[in-house]
Amino acid sequence: MSRIIPVSILALGLFMVTFAVNLQAPLYEAYAAKSDVGATAVTVAFAAYAGGLMPTLLLLGGLSDRIGRRVPIALALILGAVATALLVQVPSWTSLVIARFLLGIGTGLATTAGTAYMTEILGSDRAKNAAVIVTSATSLGFGGGALATGISLGVQGPTLLPASYVAVFVAAPILAVIALGLPRIDRPKPVSLLRLPVFPAGTWVFGAAMALAWSTTGMTIAVVPLELAANDLGGWTGLVIFLAIFVGFLCQPIARRMTNERALALGFVLIPLGFLVLLAGVWFKILVFVLIGTCITSAASYGFTYLASLAEVSFGAPDDRARATAGLFVYAYFGFSLPVIASGALADMLGLLSAMIVFSTVQIAVTAIIVMLWKRRAVLSVAVLNAG
Repeated sequence: MSRIIPVSILALGLFMVTFAVNLQAPLYEAYAAKSDVGATAVTVAFAAYAGGLMPTLLLLGGLSDRIGRRVPIALALILGAVATALLVQVPSWTSLVIARFLLGIGTGLATTAGTAYMTEILGSDRAKNAAVIVTSATSLGFGGGALATGISLGVQGPTLLPASYVAVFVAAPILAVIALGLPRIDRPKPVSLLRLPVFPAGTWVFGAAMALAWSTTGMTIAVVPLELAANDLGGWTGLVIFLAIFVGFLCQPIARRMTNERALALGFVLIPLGFLVLLAGVWFKILVFVLIGTCITSAASYGFTYLASLAEVSFGAPDDRARATAGLFVYAYFGFSLPVIASGALADMLGLLSAMIVFSTVQIAVTAIIVMLWKRRAVLSVAVLNAG
């Protein structure tokens, strides 16, 4: 079997796993209305995804080292279909929490196994190419699910069974079976099933940047749609979520030609800038600013920061890529969940706009602190080398 076939199948599988993750985002308001809950509950349901993903990363990040790469990917595809089916059978806030939890487990299994597997298929000398394919497939999936549901609702009208859900029911099981038939390139190791993540030395700033970037994406996906709905712009939710991720995918070829450090530095500039533009759009009710700000934050989160960070940890732990990937996503989903829940609670107390202003203020302060620490470490490292 030529490399292009397993690479394509693996990329498609990773796309479908992540496609299911934000599939239900345009229907958050409908599920919340059925259970009569507010912004805090919506953000808790959104963050339940991290509740399933974080334990998977912390305890099972090296699972594929023991049982092989194919089974975790197939299981993740099935979990995506099951979670989506639950929302169709019992559409409510409680079902949304459970579904998001299952989707988190699936993403944790697929991203750690998939990143390592892609590198093994292409060869360790092409680790950055493998990172590009994985980030491209997952970025398209994370954004494509929400857009597909938004388009389905636009064509079908209000429904709790959009065509995008049906696509998952059909495609996920088929891809799961095909994934099990992929060549077994890896060599399973006689290691414990429960293995903690690895944090390669010197990569802390990449992890911190991922936490910062994905907290911004989390706000865009979970909180901004609530504000759009409050301003009778709910029909744009799918497009906003798609842009929040897809523009980053478009920027990945540019990021690929940059060093990881330069891509990271650009991400640090774009993250707060993009959210400020988005915030201005929400404040003044100018949709174009919301879309432009979303595009800028996307370029940072899923373009420059994501690719640079994934490539860096992959290089930093060549013998433990699955666990190193798990370590990176621990950072990422810490940022993806906790700030969003805090913002949801603030939104119920102070209003959505006030919560977004507080988030932006904290975001700018944290960005400045991380950049100063990074520069100080770099200066110290140069001084040590010169002294040696």
